[in-house]
Amino acid sequence: MSGDFLSISKRKIKVLYRYQKHNIRRYRIRKQHERDIKEASMTNIKGRVKNNFSGFLRAVVIGLLVLFQMLIILLLPLMLRQYTTLFYFVLELLSFFVALGLTNAKKNASFKVAWMAIALLLPISGHIMYYLWGRGNTQSKMIRKTEGQIKKSYPYIKHDAKCERDFYEMHPEVAGISKYLRSFNMPLYRNNKAKYYSMGEDVFKDIFYDIKNAKRFVLINFFIIAEGALWDMLHEILLKKVREGVEVIFIYDDFGGMIRTDKHFCERLNKEGIRTLLFNPIHRYTDKLIMNYRTHQKIVVVDGNIGYTGGFNIADEYANLIERFGVWKDSGIRMEGDGVWGLTVTFLQILNICLPDENIAYDRYRPSVSFEKNNCYMHAISDGPYRNEEYIIESTYRQIINSAQKYVYIMTPYLILEEHMRQVLIEAVRRGVQVCIITPRIPDKKKVYLITRYNYGPLLKGGVRIYEYTPGFIHSKVIISESCALVGTVNMDYRSFYLHFENAVWICEDDILADIYRDFDETFDISKEISYENWLKRPLKDKIIQPVLNMFSTLV
Repeated sequence: MSGDFLSISKRKIKVLYRYQKHNIRRYRIRKQHERDIKEASMTNIKGRVKNNFSGFLRAVVIGLLVLFQMLIILLLPLMLRQYTTLFYFVLELLSFFVALGLTNAKKNASFKVAWMAIALLLPISGHIMYYLWGRGNTQSKMIRKTEGQIKKSYPYIKHDAKCERDFYEMHPEVAGISKYLRSFNMPLYRNNKAKYYSMGEDVFKDIFYDIKNAKRFVLINFFIIAEGALWDMLHEILLKKVREGVEVIFIYDDFGGMIRTDKHFCERLNKEGIRTLLFNPIHRYTDKLIMNYRTHQKIVVVDGNIGYTGGFNIADEYANLIERFGVWKDSGIRMEGDGVWGLTVTFLQILNICLPDENIAYDRYRPSVSFEKNNCYMHAISDGPYRNEEYIIESTYRQIINSAQKYVYIMTPYLILEEHMRQVLIEAVRRGVQVCIITPRIPDKKKVYLITRYNYGPLLKGGVRIYEYTPGFIHSKVIISESCALVGTVNMDYRSFYLHFENAVWICEDDILADIYRDFDETFDISKEISYENWLKRPLKDKIIQPVLNMFSTLV
């Protein structure tokens, strides 16, 4: 008996030792991670957050205009209550047309559920809201115009049949994904050099270096632009390049730049010689409630030879110059080679949308050098509401998961999934694939974070492993399998998959895959794994509010 007890105790000691050793390793990696951030984050530079009052006031005015419209609609039932019989008849009639419209709408289930909920919760008012804003007539007109601008790029997109044949022979396991992307006029490119970045501050160092060496042009497109130390550095470099005769075109999203830039920001840059354009000004659509269709893309192209994309924006938190939500982790990729033309075309497509009456000279932005021959293959992917019923990047995610045989690892700041995406992840687990997802431990948006954590439940129950990045907020948007990876701007949520203009690089190259895998491996070590049992024990208030928020996840 004592011998059995002794052997059990020894086993317990070994288990505890291994557990403690793992915790010590995690602690050391986390501390080293924090030290690396401090060393790499331009320690001589002090970041800042500048919230612009005029931008805030503009947002408030637009918000009040929208609320005023909604208030009028909400008051209609009170005004009509004396007409009870007529009220009931109109309600039944409207309900029929709403149900008919939603049933036949070529939209996903979450969209339909959200509008059904609004119609049920707000009789009459909800029906009118759907008629005005849910049917998508105005959006459809805008989408048709956008699609026309995108098609202007098609004559400049060429496919290399030999490149495709060679790739299909070398990588038959993912040839189907490449063929799928080709069908949407997104060519396969080879002859590339790629570099992966696991932190935002590292990518900005190289971006600034490459822009300083630009000879012909610099193309920049970002979702968020914030005045601060990072912008000051970029601004100084761009002014110098303009004085040298380098063409600079800078596009940023109106919604993304509204609060953290002053009202003369765009005008001032244009006067300085930096051609600057606002994408989709929100004040144009207050009567239509079109606050979506933002350019969430992040692209930098230098001379047509070098291109960057990733999750980062021009704001100090992305380079950890300030601390907003702990350590901010982002990712990016640098391309040099034939594939840069794909990024250039993506940028010029957005430029076409901004300048619909201007004839953009695509050939002016061709590469200026010939690239070394190699077998680093990639697709530059772009997506947006102009695709309408085709959700290319979401489908690419699903195909990466379906093609995986060993593992699928995902980093995403938000996890708001459709049923079919959840099912694909769970089916991969049942095929024997290890599926792991990393999300933030510290959120930037609390309501979205609650919906994200609510989505853990079915995934954890189905065998998907979920980790939360404990040092802070993870903004990286990466998916990798043993065969390929996708790095870009795409969150695993409704907005990225269905509403916004997004872009990414899909790549098959062993060295890059190894770098991305290493980043995941190190991030797992400084993240906390969430178990299904832990998820079930979440606070009662979360259990109450999460299903309600999830019902409106398409509108968050």
